[in-house]
Amino acid sequence: MTDTSDLKVLFLDIDDTLFGTTDFVQKARAAAVDAMIERGLRADKERVLKSLAAVVSEFGSNDDHHYNRLLQRMPKSCTAGSNHDLLVGAGVIAYHNTKWEELRIKPEAEDLLRDLAATPLRLGVISAGLVHKQVEKVLRLGIDRYLDKGLLFITHAVGIAKSNPRLYERCIEHAGIEPGQAMHVGDHPYHDVDTANAAGLRTVWLRGSGKYSALLPHSKPDHVIDEFVELRTLLREHYALQV
Repeated sequence: MTDTSDLKVLFLDIDDTLFGTTDFVQKARAAAVDAMIERGLRADKERVLKSLAAVVSEFGSNDDHHYNRLLQRMPKSCTAGSNHDLLVGAGVIAYHNTKWEELRIKPEAEDLLRDLAATPLRLGVISAGLVHKQVEKVLRLGIDRYLDKGLLFITHAVGIAKSNPRLYERCIEHAGIEPGQAMHVGDHPYHDVDTANAAGLRTVWLRGSGKYSALLPHSKPDHVIDEFVELRTLLREHYALQV
């Protein structure tokens, strides 16, 4: 058992850690393509989804024109007789409707966050992405009520990527603690484990079913879990935390 007296802050990743983002994205894209086909797009759904995945891979997940780019690269016969803007709008609306329906945290995960917030530990978030997108997830998931509001770090706001250990060092400096007094929990073997290790934090690798699950970290995490809720047992058994 490890002494917990110096464990002050627990940082959490969002995507595929607190929420199954990979599964959600697949559902949302499928709903978007269904809506576009319903509005007149003449194409096989699976082929459209494959093309959409290629667009996202090429232009990045934060690009605002995925559906425009998707239609631009499709044969004209697929969009003949339909309206480009209506197709794009239908896809965007369906994607965001899926957010309202699917963006939820599991009850047992919320129970754990509630119990953690009742301990002396300060809870924070270190997440990669655009500020408005990640803040929306925090609010839709309802996890903001359990966080120390001064410990919400999003890469595009900080100006440092998760691939750079300096991001974690900046978070530690802001929290006013030593690196070893913080623990970071995340699914990405490189960005959540290796760089956090390099910055001196304690690390918990969530070896889940997200898009990075086939990768292995180059450095050894302090702990490995397969489900977020396993963090409760980990903190109890290894850190004697009453949670």
